[in-house]
Amino acid sequence: MTSPSYRDVLTAAERLSGRVHRTPVLTSALLDSASGASLFFKCEHLQKVGAFKARGAANAVFSLDESYIKQGFATHSSGNHGAALARAAALRQVPAYIVVPSNAPQVKQDAIAAYGAEIILCEPTLAAREQTLAAVIERTGAVAVHPYDDPRVIAGQGTATLELIEQVPGLDVIVVPVGGGGLLAGTCLVAEQVGISVIAAEPVGADDAHRSFTAGQRITQHTPDTICDGLQTTLGAQNFDIIRPRLEQVMVLEDSVTAHAMALIWTRMKQVVEPSAAIVLAAVLTNPVRFAGRKVGLVLTGGNVDLERLPFGRDHERNSPSR
Repeated sequence: MTSPSYRDVLTAAERLSGRVHRTPVLTSALLDSASGASLFFKCEHLQKVGAFKARGAANAVFSLDESYIKQGFATHSSGNHGAALARAAALRQVPAYIVVPSNAPQVKQDAIAAYGAEIILCEPTLAAREQTLAAVIERTGAVAVHPYDDPRVIAGQGTATLELIEQVPGLDVIVVPVGGGGLLAGTCLVAEQVGISVIAAEPVGADDAHRSFTAGQRITQHTPDTICDGLQTTLGAQNFDIIRPRLEQVMVLEDSVTAHAMALIWTRMKQVVEPSAAIVLAAVLTNPVRFAGRKVGLVLTGGNVDLERLPFGRDHERNSPSR
């Protein structure tokens, strides 16, 4: 499969019509005031399966002829992509096999199971995930859909930004989280067409994208430690090739700042998002000079929160803007 292009994103948008939500864009006068910028939140936490991952998975699944998919689909995922692939496979009435690290949030495991997929647990390392997936594919004959380093997935994820720039003309910059980089790569392909800058937000405890971008080569030595469970994966090879010449910057954020941003989105916007989504607001609030006076698009990537792992501290209100 060749590297995806902007045209592939346009094709994906046509393919996904009626199969995923065209999610809304929300604003907050209070958060605009706190940041000194005009913020436009693309609400992918309101997407099918509660995450943008529905786009890439559905594009991959529906891009293949029925003769290729009779044995179903398989992937490895910490949660959102797994649920998205399980849903897309169910729509095509074929099996789905999802390899899940044993430390994945239970809420995400439950979502995968709810779509009828078979869950195969593995150790929480990339090597274990890949080895287990290979064994599953050999056993089942299922078609592999990589969670982020797949051109069909990348093109599908890019449709979120395609919608955003249609909904909010004149954006100066778009901020997206980066884990494996599928959404970031798709965003870069779209933003490049209209001259919008792209900034990635990444946790300190999983900063391989920042290190890769700084070094000019992909860094794969990676032991994640962050509340942003959706951003623990290593940056994909195809994605790095796409983002490297197009990305402006990778901002690295402490988990404490992300937890505070998550609390603000919950309490001020009344939107339930997970830490991996809230990190984009954390990037803006901790870099006010960079964003001051600009129209900023922020992709809220998911809302599948494990309530038992909420990172909110009792003192977050002390640093919150007044009502």
